[in-house]
Amino acid sequence: QLQLVESGGGLVQPGGSLRLSCAASGFTSDHYAIGWFRQAPGQEREGVSCISSGGSSTSYADSVKDRFTISRDNSKNTVYLQMNSLKPEDTAVYYCAASIVLGDAILPCSRRHFASWGQGTQVTVSS
Repeated sequence: QLQLVESGGGLVQPGGSLRLSCAASGFTSDHYAIGWFRQAPGQEREGVSCISSGGSSTSYADSVKDRFTISRDNSKNTVYLQMNSLKPEDTAVYYCAASIVLGDAILPCSRRHFASWGQGTQVTVSS
């Protein structure tokens, strides 16, 4: 059974940092691309950052470039999202998602390309 579990969310002051983790299990293949998405109240779920199955390719939304860093440790089946210089507008529920790919492929960072989703973790940026 495919399972993605996010952790690391919480309350942080503006300018602070958080590291989110996404632990994956149950995949039948070692080749799966991962994406981080977020959804604020009343808004659409948007792609934040995506990474290829081998970790060689990454992509970021313009709103988080130079502040967020995605990485993965395939020995631990875990993908991370390091979030620095957090702003109130980063407040949202953050989800990780995955899909099986061929080789070290990266997927476009949009919802329709990802088949499996975690339950989400809340990130609140407020003073």
